[in-house]
Parts: sequence; structure tokens; C-alpha cells
Amino acid sequence: MAQPDRTRDAERTRAEIIQVATREFADKGYAGARVDEIAAKMSTTKRMIYYYFGNKEQLYVEVLEHAYAGIRAIEQELDVEHLDPADAMRQLAELTFDHHESHPDFIRLVSIENIHRAEHIGRSTVLSGLANPALDVLARILDRGREAGVFRSGVDPLDIHMVISAFCVFRIANRHTFKAIFKRDMLSPDHREDHRRLLGDLVLDYLTR
Repeated sequence: MAQPDRTRDAERTRAEIIQVATREFADKGYAGARVDEIAAKMSTTKRMIYYYFGNKEQLYVEVLEHAYAGIRAIEQELDVEHLDPADAMRQLAELTFDHHESHPDFIRLVSIENIHRAEHIGRSTVLSGLANPALDVLARILDRGREAGVFRSGVDPLDIHMVISAFCVFRIANRHTFKAIFKRDMLSPDHREDHRRLLGDLVLDYLTR
């Protein structure tokens, strides 16, 4: 009985470290984040964090893996096979919209990793395996829509993924500069439902034209 308890404790500790590290890396970037500060916020030691993750870079890579795995897991839960293709595509777009809005640290991490030219993502074997599940969901929706005569042919799933991501990421990543220039908060509740519907309309308008 002791072994399962130790395993659960280790898993819980790793999850807590990743949670705290996610906020630290998102707030300060890879270069600015300090493992000492992560340890202090957890009332533990730097040595303990290195026991679980080896070094700062590996901790950062696992933070990225955890962040990307979150959105991929949600996409996999979409009932692609039983929904009308148009409804499924709209739900996928809205699901991404909701996830990115509720996970601003994910957007910050993606922006930071782009500054580093995907240096750390490129070293992750886990992240390279997360691309196919995302595109598989989209491809299945597109295939069903095309077979039903609803969607146009010749659409690359990656292009649709890019359009959905671009809208959702821009809304979070550029919130402050957009507000400073145009005096509109893109995350204001006054515009939320309009933006959410707009995203689905844009994608479906292209697919059904």
C-alpha cells in the first residue's frame, strides 16, 4: 500500500510544481523566471524541483507540454461523429475560443516560445506528437462535411486550425496594445458573444461558400 501512496504524492508534487512554474514562466519568460522563486512559492527547495525535473529547461519544456496537452485533450472530447459537420466545426472554434480566454498563461507561454524560435518545443518528443490529434479532429469534421455536400473540397485542416488559432490568440495576446490604440477591450463582456459567434461565422462562411 505504501508504494501507490508514494506514487500519488510524487504525481501531486509534480503537478503542483508545474502549476506554479507555469505562472512564473508566463509572467517573466524563460530567461527571467527563477527556479529559486518557484521553490519559495511552494515552500520547498530548488533541489527538490531538480529532483523531479532535472533542470530549469526540462521544467520549462514540461510546462509547455502540459499547457498544450490541455487544449488537445479538450479537442479530443468533441463528439465529431454524431454532430452535424457545421455544428461540429462551430463547436470546435468556440471550444478553442473559450479555452484560450480562460488560459491566458497558455497564450503568454506560446508568445514567449515564439520569441525563442520554438527552441524548447523543438526538443520535446511529447509536443511533436500532439499535432496529429488536433488535425485529426479537424480532418474528420471536414471529411464528413465534404461527403455531406456541405463543405467545399480541397481544404487543408492545418489552414483551418491556423485561422481559428489566429483569432483566439490575437484576442488574448494583443489585448492591451489593441485597447491602447483603439480604446476597446477585446475581452470586455460586452463584445464576448459577438466575437465568439464571429469566429464560427468566419470559418463556416469560408467552408460553405
